[in-house]
Amino acid sequence: MVLAEAASAAAAAAEAGKDMYRRDLILAEIQKLTQVLARIMGLKLEGKTIEAEDLFAESLQKDFEMSPEDFFSNDTEAFKTALLRHTYTAEKLEMLGQFIYEQFRTPADDIRKQAFAEKLLVIYQVLESKYHIVNMTNLDRQKNVLQYLNT
Repeated sequence: MVLAEAASAAAAAAEAGKDMYRRDLILAEIQKLTQVLARIMGLKLEGKTIEAEDLFAESLQKDFEMSPEDFFSNDTEAFKTALLRHTYTAEKLEMLGQFIYEQFRTPADDIRKQAFAEKLLVIYQVLESKYHIVNMTNLDRQKNVLQYLNT
């Protein structure tokens, strides 16, 4: 009996250690992505839009395994399928939404802005349906996106 309890406690401790390690990895990844996003925003403020676009494209490819072209397709279902195929954590998908929202906010041609708007709605939908995440920031952003699309 004592041996079984000890084995059970050891298994629980090992599982807790795995969860903590996973959380640490997610946190480190989110911190890295936050730094990249801050760098992109800084470059835009400095008027270095080409460098900001290059860093954005590089980060999409390296960190999210997507290309800017994935966002300019008119097929939102294919985009949603791609998001679900990548099995991003909720935190990483949230960061992708932040990256895309910053691109949406940047003055751009209407076709590009519309493409980002449509993809943002898909990201918010996946966050809500798959991860049950709804927050005030995303709701406000979603409202802004819908206002843009309805004008």
